Amino acid sequence: MASAVAASKVWGQLSTHADEFSGTTLHQLFAADPTRGESLCLEAAGWSIDYSKNLASGETLALLLALAEAAGLRRRIDAMFAGERINSTEDRAALHVALRAPQSADMRVDGENVVPAVHGVLDRMSRFARSVRAGEWRGHSGRAIRNVVNIGIGGSDLGPAMATQALAAYADRNITSRFVSNIDATDFAEKTRDLDPAETLFIVCSKTFTTLETLTNARTARDWLTNALGSEAAVARHFVAVSTHAEAVARFGIDPENMFGFWDWVGGRYSLPSAVGLSLMLAIGPERFRELLAGYHAMDEHFRTAPFARNAPVLLALLGVWYGNFLGAGSHAVLPYDANLARLPAYLQQLDMESNGKSTTLDGKPIRDITTAPILWGEAGSNGQHAFFQLLHQGTRLVPCDFIGFCQSLHPLGEHHDLLMANCFAQTEALAFGKSADALRAEGVQEDLVPHRSFSGNRPSTTLLAESLTPATLGALLALYEHRVFVQGVLWNVNSFDQWGVELGKQLASLIAPELAAEPEPELSHDSSTNALIRRYRLLRRS
Repeated sequence: MASAVAASKVWGQLSTHADEFSGTTLHQLFAADPTRGESLCLEAAGWSIDYSKNLASGETLALLLALAEAAGLRRRIDAMFAGERINSTEDRAALHVALRAPQSADMRVDGENVVPAVHGVLDRMSRFARSVRAGEWRGHSGRAIRNVVNIGIGGSDLGPAMATQALAAYADRNITSRFVSNIDATDFAEKTRDLDPAETLFIVCSKTFTTLETLTNARTARDWLTNALGSEAAVARHFVAVSTHAEAVARFGIDPENMFGFWDWVGGRYSLPSAVGLSLMLAIGPERFRELLAGYHAMDEHFRTAPFARNAPVLLALLGVWYGNFLGAGSHAVLPYDANLARLPAYLQQLDMESNGKSTTLDGKPIRDITTAPILWGEAGSNGQHAFFQLLHQGTRLVPCDFIGFCQSLHPLGEHHDLLMANCFAQTEALAFGKSADALRAEGVQEDLVPHRSFSGNRPSTTLLAESLTPATLGALLALYEHRVFVQGVLWNVNSFDQWGVELGKQLASLIAPELAAEPEPELSHDSSTNALIRRYRLLRRS
């Protein structure tokens, strides 16, 4: 069993309720409550969240809220905001909310108010960003910086890459932003192919400055730069670091004065509002970056203070638990109807699946009889409609969906935006209510096609709607999903802030890497499959 709450009375009541609820349709729920579309909608930090098309009755929601109480969710929220060491396996706080707190806030880790240090780094970032954007920071040859290449992986790449694309409308178009993460040389080669080294700044993002992929790419970048500019001294004007390891940064050749730090209570997938967001700040400017932080903070405050019955992250988390643990859903689709949010699903994949993809409880016991994190996936609308929506509408799997849209386009061109959002709203309606065989027959559809053209409906979705895509609404949206993930971790009694599952593959790769090139062939001691793969690679590598 995952936790005491999973063995609780209310968990059993939910199981019974799920059996009784089976067969209930959204048609019936809306017919029983003509105001459902208005009553199951709430406002939070610039977002209107319509959860009325979810497969949940008033009794369902009441039981889920009771589950949150049984799990001690209020205590866990308070512990996070108080800077307690809720990341128990690493003995750390998880106080990413301090990264977007106003300067007047008092948020403590081990008795120390960390907010002044956070704003100290933000101020240093702002001064540096203004200098680069104004052309005052010059490269080794005296030319202004026109290209910014962020080198990182995981949270040090997914966050800033996603947000820089999302907020492209606010960016200085005189600055080209690129992101290198994959250790595949193709990534570096293609991202730098058309850049002038004399006008290129690299930001190396690695907390410990030891991450294999990041440091490999950083060394390649250093060689690329120094070969072109003819001097190792060029590194000082073309590299900055986001790290906590000043000695390693200095050994690489980066002046520690050009290192922007963060803290061990900031997890990688929660680090965009920290110095990890420096590439984003260079793109959109310090003022817009602080608007992003304000949006985050607005949702933080909503999450911290709103009653659970009107708390957006809590309600969305509870509905996710309802689908995954009681209705058998194994995945969750995120469908942003804005092309600039195309990387949002990839960002949320790490946030959700790295946080809660766990099979061990906080007290080290195996989870055997319930599921934890869903498989999260998605694509920007309306492209996804011509790809996988067939499965959403007529497939055999239950896939809850989040539709994300905006009332105003940042690029108003004719009727484009109205058509885009018409598709968004139509998809939620079609998923919820479908189309019956009788309706098709009334339209004159021939009988042998009726089964193929019928839509069962009863496919749940939530619609998140904001006025426009701004730094503030993006920050609020990301905080909404962060807190949703945290709430689910509390209910499953897992640590949402460690990621030990990514370590074993790294360790084995460090053993295999020298075996791929060593001469003569070393003695291989892996399993027969891995040994055979290494030998085949060695053979073809030389051919």
